[in-house]
Amino acid sequence: MIPGLPPYHMDEQLLPGQPRSPCCCLAWTLLIGTMNSLLFLLNLLLMFVIFTVVLLPTIVVVYFGFQCHSQVLHSSASYCKSVLDDNSSSALIILGFVIMSPLLVVAMAIYCSLARRLQLLVCCQPYSLALYKGGRWCHRGEGALCCARGCSSQLKAWV
Repeated sequence: MIPGLPPYHMDEQLLPGQPRSPCCCLAWTLLIGTMNSLLFLLNLLLMFVIFTVVLLPTIVVVYFGFQCHSQVLHSSASYCKSVLDDNSSSALIILGFVIMSPLLVVAMAIYCSLARRLQLLVCCQPYSLALYKGGRWCHRGEGALCCARGCSSQLKAWV
């Protein structure tokens, strides 16, 4: 069994990297950790915004159902007295929880397609770049938001 296949092109040969000094290694580790943390926070913010917008109808319906029910909050607002009684408030609560499941699926599909299109998850850098000199940062080019822009759609593989 061959332990590792040779690179496809001579340009992509991976020479053994030289270890970095401890101070340089610490600086690179902080830089890569900060970059990966910011990328994680960007993904989290994107997910929060998408889920909030998609689940807004559920949030509104359940809120008004709980606000006007006499056993929960029993608001003295005019719409609670004139339009919503306990039965209609219970119906709103049930409706809100029933429509939550399909809206969660829609929100996750929107987030996954947007994350794949922007290629946000490809931009994470490995910590081995902090340990050894000569590592390759992700390629740049066109098509993606950040680091994954240069990734070609053609795969090169040994067969």
